[in-house]
Amino acid sequence: MVDNAEPAVVVDDLHVRRGKRAVLQGLNLRVPRGGVVGLLGPSGCGKSTLMRAIVGVQVVRSGTVTVLGRPAGSADLRRRVGYVTQSPSVYEDLTVRQNLRYFQAVLGAPRSDVERVLEATGLQAQAGQLVGSLSGGQLSRVSLAGALLGSPELLVLDEPTVGLDPVLRLQLWELFHRLAAAGTSILVSSHVMDEANRCDRLLLMREGEILADDTPDGLLAATGARDTEDAFLALIGERKEVAEGTHPLPPAQPHRGRHA
Repeated sequence: MVDNAEPAVVVDDLHVRRGKRAVLQGLNLRVPRGGVVGLLGPSGCGKSTLMRAIVGVQVVRSGTVTVLGRPAGSADLRRRVGYVTQSPSVYEDLTVRQNLRYFQAVLGAPRSDVERVLEATGLQAQAGQLVGSLSGGQLSRVSLAGALLGSPELLVLDEPTVGLDPVLRLQLWELFHRLAAAGTSILVSSHVMDEANRCDRLLLMREGEILADDTPDGLLAATGARDTEDAFLALIGERKEVAEGTHPLPPAQPHRGRHA
């Protein structure tokens, strides 16, 4: 991970509301370049809303989101940012290869990219199958393959390993780290806490707020916890004590590692 470079993503005082409900409440965070950053938290905590704001498709009430030095959603970011939603965003009546050919043409990526991403995601054997006939895990891989076209500088992956078997999950995490080693910045969300140790850095999120921004080892050292799930619960306990006036930490300060 390149710590001294300009961050891939900078979020300052971000507020998002849906109806009368505040989803994100003054969120501040940085995603460094060239690493795998995990955004972890329970379902419904605002992870998807944050990711939508980063790729520029979420209406925000106030605050700023800067991606690769440009305002989120800028036209010139479309080929520089890859985005995978929780629901597969592919055409079921086309084959895997036809889907990728279509997205390759839209992005203006090299034609050779289709075979490259098929190999990277292990979909060569399914390339000629209709997407509608694929399993859930294969569908997820097709969406990921589409996001890899054009070699984006930033990948925003919303729960990409949900529903996958352990072997495939491991293969995808290995792929994420290979991409990061080659310079791609990756923000990947999950509600599965045991995936935390596969990340270079962690953002722990709950109820629209960032509770912690640290390395996995730094988080465990700071909380004295045995694993990430226990650390998450410890941080929730700290926030509760702050709210009740029995803990000295101010409620607006998320825990940050020494290199944050």
